[in-house]
Amino acid sequence: MKMPWHTASHAHTQTAAPPDTPYFSCRDLHAYYGESYIVQGVSFSVRQGEIVALLGRNGAGKTSTLRSIARLAAPQLHRGEIWLAGRPLHRLAAWQASRAGVGLVPEDRRIIGGLSVEENLQLAQIEPPRGWSIERLYEQFPRLAERRRQDAVTLSGGEQQMLAVARALAREVTLLLLDEPYEGLAPVIVRDIERILEQIKTLGLTTVIVEQNAIAALHLSDRAIILDMGEIVFDGSAAEVIADKDLRQRYLAV
Repeated sequence: MKMPWHTASHAHTQTAAPPDTPYFSCRDLHAYYGESYIVQGVSFSVRQGEIVALLGRNGAGKTSTLRSIARLAAPQLHRGEIWLAGRPLHRLAAWQASRAGVGLVPEDRRIIGGLSVEENLQLAQIEPPRGWSIERLYEQFPRLAERRRQDAVTLSGGEQQMLAVARALAREVTLLLLDEPYEGLAPVIVRDIERILEQIKTLGLTTVIVEQNAIAALHLSDRAIILDMGEIVFDGSAAEVIADKDLRQRYLAV
């Protein structure tokens, strides 16, 4: 089912959050890359502490949506409203959105070579530390503690994914955006990542996960949003998608 959001204007003159604003929401979000119209009026909201799976086939607009939320695309390449805890993210640059609590873990992880695991974590805390302490991160990621002095780019793919998530938590993140966190990982590492996400969910951290392994993402998530050709075609419970084989085959090919 399509869930359109109708707005009268795209002018960014609004300074106060609309009444009854959810914890996080996108309103009539559009994104362009060159001549390609990638995200076409996407609107959805997320409750605090909820995990939402953003799903769809390749090219559906999932990663472009995450990048727009994190403000990584040039301003002229996206429009619409993005709200987090009453703050208009659509008025912020990427670094400002990061300070406002948005943490993006990109598909390529962007681990910094030449720095140890611990130095990568410390770099995320160059401001006065407000996120998880290094000691707390090591408690949750014991593999990283064991490799704290190791050059981070020599870690396995799964360990690098753990480091990327830990680095996001080292900041004061309230909205965690995960782009393909399970890609190329062994099942045992996937379970480790799932365990960590389930644990941080209990702390009120809100998460949007883009993942080609739709079944794994659905089992972790409370809700699912399915994109097709840049538009939302489903917004409902994750359990509903798991139970609806026709829906999964049509839009997810699973």
